[in-house]
Amino acid sequence: MLTHNVAAPSSIRPILSYDCHCQVSNQLFFPLSPNINPGTWKANRKLKGCRLKASFWESIRSGILKNNTTQIIEPPSTLEKEEEPLPEEFVLVEKSQPDGEVEQIIFSSGGDVDIYELQALCDKVGWPRRPLSKLAAALKNSYMVATLHSVRKLASSEGDEQKKLIGMARATSDHAFNATIWDVLVDPCYQGQGLGKAMVEKLIRTLLQRDIGNITLFADSQVVEFYRNLGFEPDPEGIKGMFWYPRY
Repeated sequence: MLTHNVAAPSSIRPILSYDCHCQVSNQLFFPLSPNINPGTWKANRKLKGCRLKASFWESIRSGILKNNTTQIIEPPSTLEKEEEPLPEEFVLVEKSQPDGEVEQIIFSSGGDVDIYELQALCDKVGWPRRPLSKLAAALKNSYMVATLHSVRKLASSEGDEQKKLIGMARATSDHAFNATIWDVLVDPCYQGQGLGKAMVEKLIRTLLQRDIGNITLFADSQVVEFYRNLGFEPDPEGIKGMFWYPRY
């Protein structure tokens, strides 16, 4: 049974909540063992695979790249329970261009995140710059980090491809009851195609599979409606988010 709570603090950024009280037998675990190299945050996460429900992928089909050249690629449905699977990665969308170029949008919940690429992506969406050391620490201490990469390659060439970071979202958690989603961003050139929706829905499903049912996030006023369409509601049951700031 899904319950949608409401939580709007008197701030520009209302906290939104997605509260689900349910049990999921197949749980995923992401042990964190990242190494931070110059410019690169490496997070090798081992996760227990489980079958992705078809309803999730059906829910994002209608919003992603509505044209005849688009092909939705389904991820593998199952993984061997006894094996230790690699971080999850699959082709979310594949597009063919008239000149023969193929572009794939690859979703990953593990692997490398180049913090310089991430900073450039933040610049594109107009976010204020943050120190790279803190950006790397935030990634390292996140419960889950999801990324979207665009990979372009010509059908006539092998091994010659262009890869760039076009989206990211992350979640922090107490690993038991609560999780908060942060830093959802998509390259402006790729917005309006359902990619942000896909990332957030995948984060939600992963958290629910780990029996974490109270999911919150912070949203600017202009994107509250976007998250409302994903099941979040401001001010659940009149609960107010409160903030503490240093008094200078």
